[in-house]
Amino acid sequence: MISRRTSFISGLLALLGTLVFVVSAARLPALPNPGRQTLRVMTYNIHVGVGMDKKLDLQRIAQVINDQHPDLVGLQEVDRGVKRTEGRDEIAELAKLTSMNYAFAHNLDYQGGQYGVAILSRFAIGTIDHRKYENKREAERRGMIGVEANLGGKTINFVTTHLDYQYEDGRVFETEQLLKFLFAKKPPLIVVGDFNDEPTGNAYKLMLTRFEDAWIRTHAKSEGLSYPADQPVKRIDYVFTRQQDRIRAKKAWIVETLASDHLPLVVDLEIR
Repeated sequence: MISRRTSFISGLLALLGTLVFVVSAARLPALPNPGRQTLRVMTYNIHVGVGMDKKLDLQRIAQVINDQHPDLVGLQEVDRGVKRTEGRDEIAELAKLTSMNYAFAHNLDYQGGQYGVAILSRFAIGTIDHRKYENKREAERRGMIGVEANLGGKTINFVTTHLDYQYEDGRVFETEQLLKFLFAKKPPLIVVGDFNDEPTGNAYKLMLTRFEDAWIRTHAKSEGLSYPADQPVKRIDYVFTRQQDRIRAKKAWIVETLASDHLPLVVDLEIR
């Protein structure tokens, strides 16, 4: 009788122990997947640091960037030593204010200085690739800059560009050149910028032959309008990921600010 009772109690305790383990295990947080990394990128046309109030304020631009905590930022309309912006080295100042590394691409000589596109990076920057586009009619020379950024031993190719705002055939011509420049880039590749082209435009549609629009991939509820900053009516600023690369857009949002005439676009990406 004692033996049966002892056996019953032992079995009951074993069952309770199993149940406690199952309940405890269910509460444990999921382990992170070592094969996936999250990256936050931003594209921002800073209008040479001049806001909708017509005031030059690089500290304000830097604050917009810092508030979003991006890993990589593609900047358009950046001055270095230009008279209209007090001869300041804008990208060097922004790099200091954001504690990030930088690369600059000089596309046009202007008022005694240089004007172009730039990149800010929280990671070390390796190879820098700067290409200028041939153009058809627009007087302003444009181009792209790409960097290799080291993310925990993984090399990320990150590119930013700024296309023709006057003529659609000019934007298409520049996009054709951009795609040629990017053809041999190793994965993963991310392209951001002010394309001056809405989703109905042919330059945008040409990008979709090789790339995916991160805003669309996130199924964002709003329209993603980014220009002009005070009353946005156009979506012309984009983050693109290459179709065959193992990158997934997880979240995208537009930042409301009057620090420039454009609104910045921020995207969280998962690299697998």
